[in-house]
Amino acid sequence: MQAMVLERVGEPLRLRRLPRPVPAAGQLLIQVEACGVCRTDLHVVDGELPQPKLPLIPGHEIVGRVVAAGPGTAGPAVGSRVGVPWLGHSCGTCAFCRSERENLCDRPGFTGYTLDGGYAELALAETAYCFPLAEALDAAAAAPLLCAGLIGYRALRLAGPGERLGLYGFGAAAHLVAQVARHQGRRVHAFVRPGDSAAEAFALRMGCAWAGASNRLPPEPLDAAILFAPVGALVPLALAAVTKGGRVVAAGIHMSDIPSFPYRLLWQERQLVSVANLTRRDGEEFLSLAGRLPLQIEVERFPLAAANDALARLRAGRIFGAAVLVP
Repeated sequence: MQAMVLERVGEPLRLRRLPRPVPAAGQLLIQVEACGVCRTDLHVVDGELPQPKLPLIPGHEIVGRVVAAGPGTAGPAVGSRVGVPWLGHSCGTCAFCRSERENLCDRPGFTGYTLDGGYAELALAETAYCFPLAEALDAAAAAPLLCAGLIGYRALRLAGPGERLGLYGFGAAAHLVAQVARHQGRRVHAFVRPGDSAAEAFALRMGCAWAGASNRLPPEPLDAAILFAPVGALVPLALAAVTKGGRVVAAGIHMSDIPSFPYRLLWQERQLVSVANLTRRDGEEFLSLAGRLPLQIEVERFPLAAANDALARLRAGRIFGAAVLVP
């Protein structure tokens, strides 16, 4: 098979021809139809997440069809469509796994980071972390649901039921979360890079009530805010934007250092929380919900060999919606 491989952190991916993977017990072999290009992939490639498996096939928003199963493996049938997310393995025995919090597992495995991922024609995945997907879904449009959608959905749940919601960083996750939040009857305010009028227009097109620069206050106090941009300096700004008792959710796996800020921004029972990974219940709930909503999923398709171009454009903020590799 062909795959885009990270051989050394900080260097471009290399197109390589590799042996066809063989599924072990509990694994499925998947023919990749599409794989999303996520900001977390950038953190891995750029060395902001430590100690990736090397050499590594990145990619953790995988949509494909089962072509083989490991010995004695029960699960989706050969030929069926599945999606594979960021969390690709949990130990099943630690206190977190036993309490259905496998997102906090002590010995996890992560697709496209510690496990080979989907920037390839074929991928292996544990059957426990393969979610059935509807045949009617376009593969490229479905790919962002596996991380941008899932992590965004978990962040939205942690944000609480407040009506006035702010989204800092309006990319793949935010454009999906905004639509789910609108379906729930919330008013969504989008915060983008200062001067990025195209991103403001995109957010308004996705149904946001307001869009403006991330260093501005919204036109009304927020009940909650979700930070998708990995910029620690946004934390004090978001705390200043939420009302008393409001909550700020940091949704990324990596963020630059948070600067010091006065206690008055946190006072009056404002909360700052983080999101870590996902649970299988998150996946089941969100994918069921996504199947019932008329989500407008904005994707830009790239061939597998153009993965470096897709990453570069994402790094530069020149992707509206989600970038997706189509082998």
